[in-house]
Amino acid sequence: MTVSLSKICIFCGSSFGKNTQYKEQAQKLGKHLALNNIELVYGGGNVGLMGELARSVLEGEGKVTGVIPKKLYDMVDHVELTELHIVDNMHQRKAKMYDLADGFIALPGGIGTLEELAEVFTWYQLGYHQKPVGILNINNFFDSLMKFLGHMTHEGFLKHEHEEKLIIANTAEELIDKMLHHQAVKLDKWVK
Repeated sequence: MTVSLSKICIFCGSSFGKNTQYKEQAQKLGKHLALNNIELVYGGGNVGLMGELARSVLEGEGKVTGVIPKKLYDMVDHVELTELHIVDNMHQRKAKMYDLADGFIALPGGIGTLEELAEVFTWYQLGYHQKPVGILNINNFFDSLMKFLGHMTHEGFLKHEHEEKLIIANTAEELIDKMLHHQAVKLDKWVK
């Protein structure tokens, strides 16, 4: 079974990080999205990996929808996007991004990226959506997180069936392919 992925929401850093691979892989992902007619939904900024990703999609003649709170909009430069939603706060930003997307990807980033990934994966676990959630594990950035999720499972706080539904790959092509073949799990978090 193939999942429809016409729009993917991507969470990533507003910085470039220390390793040049982060920027290079964000560019490759952007080009891959454009080539496959997958619209990017993201936080609307022009800095760091966020900006690089958006520019790569646009350079490939793809579509990019940004969602940004007014406060941040007033503070940062912008890319000429296909569509831009300016909202009042971070809660509205996330709700709008989640509503627009058919799936979610996390690239390397900071605490905001981690928070967005954790929230959307929590919603998956609780059955609020069945959209694929993936991680592009550039330069093994997420290895410690994956180890921690394994520890949660081992200690009985996360079901193995949920943990294994987090899609992890090292290349854009592999990640998108895995997401297209995602089989949602319908498992009640509270049933043993």
